[in-house]
Amino acid sequence: MDQTAGESRTDQRALSAAGVTVVMWASAFVSIRASAEHFGPGALALGRLLTASVALGVVLLVKRVPPPPRQAWPGILASGVLWFGLYMVALNWGEQGVDAGTAAMVVNIGPIVIALLSGWLLKEGFPPMLLAGMAVSFAGAAVVGMSTSKGGGSSLTGVLLCLVAALAYGAGVVSQKPALRHANPLQVTTYGCFVGTACTLPFAGQLIEQIPDAPLGATLNMVYLGLFPTALAFTTWTYALSRTTAGKMGATTYAVPAVVVLIAWILLDEVPGWMTLVGGAICLAGVAVSRKRARPAPQVVEAGK
Repeated sequence: MDQTAGESRTDQRALSAAGVTVVMWASAFVSIRASAEHFGPGALALGRLLTASVALGVVLLVKRVPPPPRQAWPGILASGVLWFGLYMVALNWGEQGVDAGTAAMVVNIGPIVIALLSGWLLKEGFPPMLLAGMAVSFAGAAVVGMSTSKGGGSSLTGVLLCLVAALAYGAGVVSQKPALRHANPLQVTTYGCFVGTACTLPFAGQLIEQIPDAPLGATLNMVYLGLFPTALAFTTWTYALSRTTAGKMGATTYAVPAVVVLIAWILLDEVPGWMTLVGGAICLAGVAVSRKRARPAPQVVEAGK
């Protein structure tokens, strides 16, 4: 009884942390839209990561958190390069060549990559309910993408860059999971962010040139991206990831398109069409299915035993 109750409480904490991540990542799309016109892809990624690194570094100093042990560094380095570095630059760059709907559809391949890699490399298996829920959610994400797509404005380069972002995201998440066996979520997030910042330092000159010409609102949105969708949301993500499987966490992010629609409706007065609302509802239904556990097969008792 106590063990079951403990597992339930842990799962609820993981769900709460994942919920914070979903809302913060959804809000990032609005801020990126306000900043992307004034900053290059690499400059925006560097500014975002620099802000997050400073914030997380202060937290480490205040809490006196030591560096992660040696065993955690392979996963931290891989996630830092792939997710914090390559993903952010590729996504920012790719979105310049495709419309938001197409970008959303391509990037939502990421959770599928997570499920496949974690099932194979992390031995998490391929739970039927998880795979079914992801299929439903991906269909919902495709509906949202088609409903918001401008049509005819996507370049092959932009699509390929969004695909690179999706693959980097999936591989980066799977890299984080082994690191969490040896280090806590704050260590994994912070040092991964440091690595990502180092990877984007070649864009420092571009960032320095563009900041003076950018309006204050665009710069503040870049700072917001660093503090909340990066520093806070990536920490709550690793907290939840340390308490559940990578496959389930990946499926949870399919709630992001639905939350993006809601935030744009509330903050930007962008009233969604019926097709967008249906797609968002399908996404949420798929997430719910992916979180369910398959019913155990009934045991057959042989006669005489």
